[in-house]
Amino acid sequence: MEITALGYIGILSSQLDLWSGMATGLLGMEQVDRGGKVRAFRMDDRKQRLIVDGSSDAGLSVMGWEVATHDELDRLAARLDDHGIAVTRGTRALADQRHVEELISFRDPEGNPLEAFCKPALASSPFKPGRPISGFRTGALGMGHVVLSVEDVEPLLPFYRDLLGFKVSDFGLKPYKLYFFHVNGRHHSFAMVGAGRRALHHFMLEVGQLDDVGQGYDLAQLEEGRIAYTLGRHTNDHMTSFYVNTPSGFFVEYGWAGRVIDPATWQPHETFDGPSLWGHERLHMPEEQRKRMRDMRLSAAARGIRAPDPNVAALNCAWLDAAIARE
Repeated sequence: MEITALGYIGILSSQLDLWSGMATGLLGMEQVDRGGKVRAFRMDDRKQRLIVDGSSDAGLSVMGWEVATHDELDRLAARLDDHGIAVTRGTRALADQRHVEELISFRDPEGNPLEAFCKPALASSPFKPGRPISGFRTGALGMGHVVLSVEDVEPLLPFYRDLLGFKVSDFGLKPYKLYFFHVNGRHHSFAMVGAGRRALHHFMLEVGQLDDVGQGYDLAQLEEGRIAYTLGRHTNDHMTSFYVNTPSGFFVEYGWAGRVIDPATWQPHETFDGPSLWGHERLHMPEEQRKRMRDMRLSAAARGIRAPDPNVAALNCAWLDAAIARE
């Protein structure tokens, strides 16, 4: 499988100042001064992970997927081309903007924009979080995960599963079709929900300590309308998290202790207990829909459904390792 991780996400939004305030002051990213109508943000030793382009308000502009070598990038491009997917080789200027050696651009069958790249550039200075946090869990697990709302899941399965090589982690069919995919040990780096519409639903960032989440939750509650899902824990990836509304109308999930699986032995399966064990009250939903989700959580609780206590490995974070070494 060529693709190894989610490398970066690009957003089109004219609300640059609002994005900068949220990304640094709440999420703890470091802003990189790109100037003009572009803001870029770091999470680790990579030069950038999130790019916000102010030229329009179109939402998702790109999902950037990492491969290890130029040869693997060529193999992926050839397979996509063989199956009728239009592939564009990125210009040197675009590769420089993305801080990678080489990339290709293409779209999924619903038109969602993707890039695959190799050899990302590393920053020369340590990561400086926008607020005090322990750091982000990235490294081999990638930036985090991204979830799309799609018209219909079924026509997209052959593209992501068979062409791109994403592996199904698990799936649910009620109250809507929801498929989760892994490309490394992170339980899922990509998911799609059959919502009858096309949009970015959310992307997820994982921090190193529960207190990072709790302190972020306190900060988010100070802003009217910022919280989209209350603090809760997911059934499948065991992430303890909350969701915030963004200036672009989709969500960011901010979590801790996501499940790490062994891709070599993992077996895909259907889930029946709903998306959350507790919490995650969806404040943006009408009451009827909220009640349906709440009833699923209460049913799981009544049946004693539990997730194991997390056994969280230390962060694999170059900037944090360097800071500890200096101390």
